[in-house]
Amino acid sequence: MYLRYTIRKKDGKAHRYWRLVRSVRVGHRVIQQTVAHLGELDEHGQLEARALALHLIGAPEQAQLFDDGSADLTVPVRLKGIRIERSRQFGDVYLALALWRGMRLEALCERLLPAGKERVAWAKMAAVLVVARFCEPSSELHIAEDWYRRTALADLLQLGDEEVNKDRLYRGLDHLLAHKADLEAHLSQRCGELFAVQNDVLLYDVTSTYFEGQAEANPQARRGYSRDHRPDCKQVCIGLVVTFDGFPLGYEVFAGNTHDSRTLHSIVATMEARHGVVGRVWITDRGMASADNLTWLRQTGRRYIIGAPKSELKKFASALTTADGWRTVHEGVEVKLTRHLETDETVIVCRSADRRSKEKAMHDKFSRRIEDALERLAARIARSKKRLDPAPVNRQLGRILQQNQRAAARFAIALEPDGCPAGFRLVFAYNAAFDDWAALSEGAYLLRSNITDWSDQQLWKAYIQLTQAEAAFRIHKDQLNVRPIWHQREDRVQAHILVCFLAFVLWKSLEMWQQRAGLGNSPRTILEELARIQSHDVILPTAVHGQIRLRCVTQPDAAQAALLDRLGIVLPKRMRLEHRQFPTLAISA
Repeated sequence: MYLRYTIRKKDGKAHRYWRLVRSVRVGHRVIQQTVAHLGELDEHGQLEARALALHLIGAPEQAQLFDDGSADLTVPVRLKGIRIERSRQFGDVYLALALWRGMRLEALCERLLPAGKERVAWAKMAAVLVVARFCEPSSELHIAEDWYRRTALADLLQLGDEEVNKDRLYRGLDHLLAHKADLEAHLSQRCGELFAVQNDVLLYDVTSTYFEGQAEANPQARRGYSRDHRPDCKQVCIGLVVTFDGFPLGYEVFAGNTHDSRTLHSIVATMEARHGVVGRVWITDRGMASADNLTWLRQTGRRYIIGAPKSELKKFASALTTADGWRTVHEGVEVKLTRHLETDETVIVCRSADRRSKEKAMHDKFSRRIEDALERLAARIARSKKRLDPAPVNRQLGRILQQNQRAAARFAIALEPDGCPAGFRLVFAYNAAFDDWAALSEGAYLLRSNITDWSDQQLWKAYIQLTQAEAAFRIHKDQLNVRPIWHQREDRVQAHILVCFLAFVLWKSLEMWQQRAGLGNSPRTILEELARIQSHDVILPTAVHGQIRLRCVTQPDAAQAALLDRLGIVLPKRMRLEHRQFPTLAISA
């Protein structure tokens, strides 16, 4: 990555606006893709970024770790013998550990996991697990045998390479899991302090993650509806609760064959016990919209906005057909408020131009597939020179319709008796009622709510924020590698998901920090760029007193310096060695 600037004149004065860009190959061309708009990089912007960094991670660490006491040391050095050893990744783990400490998770783990007879504090092992998941997601074996010794985390935690092994990491998982509730409660309070996050509106969604292996020791590992398109594997379901801004508050793990609607009671009770009930609004998708759940929410006085199943649209066909009452709440999106005749709920009828185009394209695609398959099957029947059994043909028809369910109802298909050698012929016709309803309902969807003091725009915008929960799942799966799960025991699976959750807390904290510093919302780009900042041991052979070893941090280049400046981070220049290797005479000189 590198810096580019654009000069613009305003009121007779030239302004230089900086961008952080990277080269990306698209086909046969290389283009410059903007990573972040840095603005003018003026003094005011720098002060704001540093103030946020000070509030989040505190002042840079000084004497204890980064001051080796040799600032005023002067000795003659043999230039020919200078060399560099022990190069390690520094920038990404330094940032991750700063976030870990900024969320006060280090202090909390030290309190929850007090020192005992163990040689290595469990609080440090928790930091290793979460930082590794945040920076380079991998197995505990990979952390112990490869990743840890390639990073400067050993220096930052003052924990030697030989102290981190897979067995100790596994035991660290066991100790951390026992304090899941305390960790979630602490993070809720801390994110409110740092980012002024409100938890009056909670977004809830469910996903699944699959296992490699049989997971026979885990009773929660079951086959069910797989969002990962792996029905061949056992899985568990994860219900995640995030705030309106997408900051995670808590989660629960359910058996892999649990229907979404059966998770709502448990998650609502858990979250309300932790955060209170007054003023809470629950927003979930249509998977939770069972009649029992809606009745329970209404009877207990809980406020909600829930997506309704597509099948319920027909009950509100009159609202769709009438032209009056629609209001534009967003470009290409119109809504209309009506009442549910049976429950007296507020029903928000929505229609989206983009969604209409998408659903129409899907109907057309599946219709063409069915037409082509039916025409091929009809041609085979017509070419047959012997009598055919209709049963296998009907099974083929069933497979065709099952593979293209979205347009299956559009076709009326029959096998009619005929004088041809096969004994019958295949005929099909289009269902006009399907086309009429598709033209009316494509792009339309329903929301149900018992909130009466919000406008139609507020209700719709609140529901659309559910994409924050969906984005959280994408980050868990694509960036933090929560899937596949290789652990076979139930407690280790639970601990693995907890570590991923804590890593996502760091991810979301960095994302919100970036946004406030004007650096976009791509933490992985920041981490990859800062990972190129390394620490090295510089060996300086002296003229008469042996050699001096200095553990130094490389100076950032212009692009890295711009990122650090916007984030308000000041990197150290040197780190203290565990065993200083300065000659006695040279130090006293």
